[in-house]
Amino acid sequence: MGDLFSGPHIILILLVVLLLFGGKKIPELMRGLGKGIREFKDAKDNVQREIEEHVSDDKKVTTTTTTTTKQVSPDSSIHN
Repeated sequence: MGDLFSGPHIILILLVVLLLFGGKKIPELMRGLGKGIREFKDAKDNVQREIEEHVSDDKKVTTTTTTTTKQVSPDSSIHN
């Protein structure tokens, strides 16, 4: 069966796209596709930045808070 996206297959797909949308519509479609990809990357970067900020905030909180421990002497056992 061979590769799905070999040279002749890509040429055939491009020819079908050209016939369906016409020469004037293809640049508009590519611009829209480019804007969509750019918006997706920006949203991905924003989410990643927010996650990193929350992780660094959590690290700051855990390092600044101190935990207190109660020391129990061996003589202070509970007897029934």
